[in-house]
Amino acid sequence: MKVEKLAVTGALKFTPTVFPDERGVFVSPFQEHAFVEAYGAPLFPVAQTNHSRSKRGVVRGIHYTVTPPGAAKYVYCAAGEAIDIVVDIRVGSPTFGKWDAVVVNPQEFNAVYLPVGVGHCFIVLKDDTVMSYMLSGEYVVSHELALDAFDPELGLPIPADIEPIVSPRDTVAPKLAEVAAAGELPDYHECLAIEKELMSRSIG
Repeated sequence: MKVEKLAVTGALKFTPTVFPDERGVFVSPFQEHAFVEAYGAPLFPVAQTNHSRSKRGVVRGIHYTVTPPGAAKYVYCAAGEAIDIVVDIRVGSPTFGKWDAVVVNPQEFNAVYLPVGVGHCFIVLKDDTVMSYMLSGEYVVSHELALDAFDPELGLPIPADIEPIVSPRDTVAPKLAEVAAAGELPDYHECLAIEKELMSRSIG
């Protein structure tokens, strides 16, 4: 398992070894020993798994969870292809306002760890793309918020050759600067404390 730090503090990219044979392939997108070696603690206790299937052009996000309670994610692509993006929206973070992107697909089986408090977005490049998540918290509608993925100040890498398909909620999502001015973004140090508590539950 190859591990890389992303441009957003605390975010990680994992690339597992893929074992092909005449039957197909075998791969382990999550391996605890590799995560512990890279992060310094086991992955959070999994509270929920999510599965989405999307057509080419779908843009989901930028989504984030009210913090507290906050949520961390471990994401990979089981079919198709997408650009998975982590956006640092944690006030006080050394990488606030920065983002990083990873092309995810079932050839390389890259996985992305998103720490508590960051924004998450993905752009679907192929029909029937399946994204799979492990989450540290259960989905609660009132805790889930969105930011504008087309915010020019962020400049996310949305390909020019797709016709974006966006949900009604994401269509009217505010820009990062608006939410920051309203004081409604996660606090970096609070996010770190919540994440530390989550990971300590894995150890305990």
